[in-house]
Amino acid sequence: MHNNILLLTDSYKLSHYKQYPPNTSQIYSYFESRGGKFDHITFFGLQYLLKNYLAGTVITQQKIDQAAKLYTAHFGTDTLFNRAGWQYILDKHQGRLPVRIKAVAEGTVVPAHQVMMTVENTDPACYWLTNFLETLLVQLWYPCTVATISREVRSLILHYLEQTGDPQLIDFKLHDFGFRGVSSVESAGIGGAAHLVNFLGTDTVAALTFIQDFYETDEVAGFSIPAAEHSTITSWTQAGEQDAYSNMLAQYPTGLVAVVSDSYDVYHACEKLWGEALKEQVLQRNGTLIVRPDSGVPKDVVLKVVEILGEKLGYTINAKGFKVLVPQVRVIQGDGVNYESIGEILANLANHGWSADNIAFGMGGALLQKVHRDTQKFAFKCSCATVDGQDRLVYKDPITDQGKRSKKGRLKLIQTADGFQTVQQESPEEDCLQTVFEDGYLRKTYTFAEVKANTLATLPLK
Repeated sequence: MHNNILLLTDSYKLSHYKQYPPNTSQIYSYFESRGGKFDHITFFGLQYLLKNYLAGTVITQQKIDQAAKLYTAHFGTDTLFNRAGWQYILDKHQGRLPVRIKAVAEGTVVPAHQVMMTVENTDPACYWLTNFLETLLVQLWYPCTVATISREVRSLILHYLEQTGDPQLIDFKLHDFGFRGVSSVESAGIGGAAHLVNFLGTDTVAALTFIQDFYETDEVAGFSIPAAEHSTITSWTQAGEQDAYSNMLAQYPTGLVAVVSDSYDVYHACEKLWGEALKEQVLQRNGTLIVRPDSGVPKDVVLKVVEILGEKLGYTINAKGFKVLVPQVRVIQGDGVNYESIGEILANLANHGWSADNIAFGMGGALLQKVHRDTQKFAFKCSCATVDGQDRLVYKDPITDQGKRSKKGRLKLIQTADGFQTVQQESPEEDCLQTVFEDGYLRKTYTFAEVKANTLATLPLK
């Protein structure tokens, strides 16, 4: 049965309702990044999880019965499944989950080690529900990590554009090539949407419908252009490579068109084909040819390709003193692209006098797939338990790993002159965490435009 919330958890969660202290009435937990590769996190993706899995009547008799049958077989006993607890939610709350989730606005950039979301049960009988939901809610790590990487790349490219070229070009400088490299269509939608928080270019179509479905817009959030793949070039054979390129220019006589050019010898293609045989077609075309190298050491290949194209087709010197290819040609690098290689490519170009205006990037696996929960060390931990009517400060502090020390108490995220800071709930400052979900209902939603605006409005990364 699709989306049975009783089955969307780790097996050991089924036994936890018996393990809390007697007379426990509330479990309060929070979500944070404990550090990792980057020191700021772009918060994104919670609205999808809430809409798709938690909102509305999510408990039915059929789902309870299905879970009871499965868990009895799974554990070899019918004594572990909390049938009475789920039946209570069905009977008392009409199948809606009695929990409250507060979170920072989607798109907000929050420093690591700060609270981004809190979860607490609203019915004392359902104290066990808070951390039952951990498994699903911690999957926030994925869209948050992709949005974070994408934003960091934006910051990196913007740095070079400000030094060497036109910062207004930033929105289309990183293109999502990741659909084929992810583990599922769902991952493509989630991760692809996270990238589009920061940029406008994508080939991941699943991201477009994901945003329309879960972020309250009819608009299309990402854009693409006609482009060649190796099969559409190599089917002309090596002897017909020039004809293949000429066909691309003829089929798409205006606008942007990308042509993979390394099927045989990318340097020959740039020098002899694009730069000589097809030179007039390229220069007289009303649009921009985007040459795509797709193999070799990225920083070296890109520089050589740009230099050949500059020599053969021409370039100008911009106001910042850097070379810019004629507007009829640009380059996109889509192989071996990650945060580090983008920096290497842009630095190498700049060191040789070339503007970042000349290059865009297609990023696939490193954007959507070569990530994991510990890329940014995401964690969901209980920080307060109400037992016998009294709040207990709850935390872990393992002597073997101080990095896993967790926060205590009921938490609030506030804005200070130095940025975001986590404080205790009784602190008088305004809480940046807003109630987004309560007792089965969405209390606050965001359009995708609002998410993007939040990202741009947040304190700068550096």
